[in-house]
Amino acid sequence: MSQAIIEVKNLEKKYLKQKAVDDVSFQIKEGMICGLIGPNGAGKTTIMKMLGGLVLPTGGVMSLFGGTTEEELAKARSRMSFMIETPYAKEKMTARENLEKQRLQKGIPNKERIDEVLEIVGLADTGKKPVQKFSLGMRQRLGIANALLTKPELMVLDEPVNGLDPEGIVEIRELLLKLNREERITILISSHILSELSLLCTDYLFINKGKLLQSVSAKDLKRICKEYYHIGTDNNSLALAILQEKLGVTEYEVEKDGSIRLFEKLEDVRMISQTLYEGGVVPMVLHMNEANLEQYYMNMVGGEENVESDKGSKISIKKR
Repeated sequence: MSQAIIEVKNLEKKYLKQKAVDDVSFQIKEGMICGLIGPNGAGKTTIMKMLGGLVLPTGGVMSLFGGTTEEELAKARSRMSFMIETPYAKEKMTARENLEKQRLQKGIPNKERIDEVLEIVGLADTGKKPVQKFSLGMRQRLGIANALLTKPELMVLDEPVNGLDPEGIVEIRELLLKLNREERITILISSHILSELSLLCTDYLFINKGKLLQSVSAKDLKRICKEYYHIGTDNNSLALAILQEKLGVTEYEVEKDGSIRLFEKLEDVRMISQTLYEGGVVPMVLHMNEANLEQYYMNMVGGEENVESDKGSKISIKKR
């Protein structure tokens, strides 16, 4: 069983009377790609800054790699890399020159590490091209290369695909999957572009207005968001028997209240309804569930109007 690399309990950050982070508790285990989901202003960046020691909590307990004291947390952070703000680089310097400067500042003796990270992020062939001629996607990859210099076990990335074009988004997604699978790096990534996280993450943390709403695995979320007909009748057990006998259904789940989730025959609701009527069962509830990740989040917070931040940013799906 994977160990918890990050564990926070009742984490809080208060600015004057406003709570940016309010009683948040979660775990991130080794090997995860965990998506921290919420609109701008929800508290995502503040949580990441507290993990990195850039902002001090006003309440709660934090454990990183099992350490909880200031000394232990500092040691644990040496095993982590953070990309929270827009990656900074000298515009007139090349990718290699920028990384060499960072290598010296971080006290990394191995010069070959620069070649390794440039190869990993796909910037090995940029040669003498200065950063000022890089696309935004290339700049993000350079930022990730910088974060990789120390061979981290955990990377914390705040909105790494924000502002990228579709090609750049795909490049970053594939790079992060590669880092997780080949370099065995655990990743905590925040975004308000849910369609991208749905192609990347193994687990999700849903946050809004400083509060953690839910922690759920991608596997469980896929089951929850799968298309199905929700069927409720005046006799659910008989309804299921009719559907099995007359329509040959095998892909279904029975809810605690006896209602049915039907995952097949979705193309013809009239046939389902008519078959039940002919069998003497009255459908009282019969509707299609088509929830995707975005809709699931909206349903959780009670509608789109409840996720608008102070800056007016909302959860969104990136068109491809």
